[in-house]
Amino acid sequence: MKPRANFRTKQSGDSLIEILVTLVILMIGLLGLIGLLVQSQRSQMESYQRVQALIMLDDMVNRINANRKGATSYVTSSSVSSSAQFLGTSRTFTLPGCSEPTTTVAARAACDLNEWDQLLLGSAETMASNNVGGILGARGCVELVAAGVYRVSVTWQGNSKTVAPAGISCATGQYGDDTLRRGVSVDVQITSLS
Repeated sequence: MKPRANFRTKQSGDSLIEILVTLVILMIGLLGLIGLLVQSQRSQMESYQRVQALIMLDDMVNRINANRKGATSYVTSSSVSSSAQFLGTSRTFTLPGCSEPTTTVAARAACDLNEWDQLLLGSAETMASNNVGGILGARGCVELVAAGVYRVSVTWQGNSKTVAPAGISCATGQYGDDTLRRGVSVDVQITSLS
């Protein structure tokens, strides 16, 4: 009889199952990281668009304040009207002509509205003669909300659905679904010092 040899096998290296489990865990982590990067890009785009909208909003507020006597000439829609008119993408009315140099407050307002319309359309930056400086679906409104009080609003299309902006009627229904509409507004009060 042959004596039985005590064969002990030492494990040397990793088994195929351990490697596959490691790869699966690594892939799940990488997919989570990719999702985080995509969400970060969306948030960055939303933030960029909001900053651009605030700049455009501030621009029109400054134009109205500089031409206080012609403030009523800036009104694009009425807060009590059901058919709001706006500037920018798919503008709903014809702008008055602008002739330089402007000699009246109404002529200055007409030129300001034309320039603001072009800003909303992205004319601040061009590439190969195309406007690329605007925000997605930018629209702007100036409403007379009370005697001497004007509401300047800028709306645009967001990347994902959220709650529609409360209290901003500018361009309602223009984005297919109002949960895609974003907006900022400010009230400007013009007082009569006479």
